[in-house]
Amino acid sequence: MNTLSNYNEFKKELKDKIDFSNLPKHIAIIMDGNGRWAKKRFLPRNFGHQEGVKRVIEIVSCANNLGIECLSLYAFSTENWKRPKSEIQGLMEILVLYIRKELEKLHKNNVKLNIMGDLGKFPELARTEVLRALKKTSSNTGMTLNIALNYGGRDEIIKGVKEILKEFEMGNIEIDNIDENIFKEYLYTKSQPDPDLLIRPSGELRLSNFMLYQIAYTEFYFSDILWPDFKEENLFDAIVDFQKRNRRFGGI
Repeated sequence: MNTLSNYNEFKKELKDKIDFSNLPKHIAIIMDGNGRWAKKRFLPRNFGHQEGVKRVIEIVSCANNLGIECLSLYAFSTENWKRPKSEIQGLMEILVLYIRKELEKLHKNNVKLNIMGDLGKFPELARTEVLRALKKTSSNTGMTLNIALNYGGRDEIIKGVKEILKEFEMGNIEIDNIDENIFKEYLYTKSQPDPDLLIRPSGELRLSNFMLYQIAYTEFYFSDILWPDFKEENLFDAIVDFQKRNRRFGGI
């Protein structure tokens, strides 16, 4: 049996271990380690980001084929503007290329794109391409793909509070009526289930300001694998591990 056949058999065995009656409805991933992946190979950081996009394509396709309802990918945080201008420019170019290359496939596969974050600081071309993708997929009814761009969990919560205050000032909402369900409707993930599983590759053990409100009862899965090396079988591993958990949500 050749190497490819061995790999495909290994992948099939992992997939066969998944309980399709107990899939996480919503998976969130902090895509981390692109820069370190490139550094280990004595390459510029943007080479790591380019390789990371290949994993995005692979994991989005895999999650959609598995029947995951929502997939959230942390792509660019509010803190990432502190990075060198050349790296930021490279990231914006990669974003534009990704949309131009993958949009038709996403649309054909009934994937609905949703953006978490403020696009106001983005270059015009990147912003235009993102808005085009949102419009193109707006009526799709399959998996929702949330991409966090210029996103921060604390910013999202503050944004929600400000919007509720505006509704209150206009007389559209009563303070005593505000509960968790109402507040969720002012987040980027409104009408979506909270993440069941959050995956962070790269060996880091922190949340990095990602979906702070939504992950109150999310199961975490940490991996030492850098994002550009995170393949389908690693997603299968995370799901199988998730399915072994006893989720009590504060009960017994």
